[in-house]
Amino acid sequence: MPAQAIELECPGCASPISLDTKVCPYCHRPIVISDMDMISGFSPLDLNKQIFAYQKAASQNPDSRELAQSEAFCYLKLGRYDDAINSFTKALEGNFDNADTYLYAAVALLRGKRPFLSSRETINKIVEYINAANMIEPKGIYYYFLGFVKQDYFERKYLRNLPSSQECLAKASEFGFSDADVKTLNEMMGLQ
Repeated sequence: MPAQAIELECPGCASPISLDTKVCPYCHRPIVISDMDMISGFSPLDLNKQIFAYQKAASQNPDSRELAQSEAFCYLKLGRYDDAINSFTKALEGNFDNADTYLYAAVALLRGKRPFLSSRETINKIVEYINAANMIEPKGIYYYFLGFVKQDYFERKYLRNLPSSQECLAKASEFGFSDADVKTLNEMMGLQ
């Protein structure tokens, strides 16, 4: 199926643009959102404008993973976890190249709670997502998050699950991760 340009309005200045344009050339607002840093300074009103623009464009292009992913980031930032999970699920369909989406989808599954308070089914899905991310492109932050989940869920409940949190954290150190990565991850999870 040939790729088609998806037309939408910039949520910031209402200029007509395509989804191929990653940043609006007029107001410099990000159009395609690929990480939380891109929307870190957005107010709830700005995020809702973004969501509205994505939903409007999605009515014409319901199979667009880029629209679903961008919308999911806005929902995650707003703390609308169920909506974020639905959008990330759609964005992950057939996604075999964007490992970060799996990380953010796993964070959304926590619904702003610590892993200890989540169901085993949810934790299994989180572990599945992080393992998928590591199969696509291993990164220290993925192992760090997996170590955190294993420590807070499995080890706090005295459940054996290999690899252990210490092994995951050692792997995270091996691949490397920054304090900024950890800070962003903690902010998304609502942790200090």
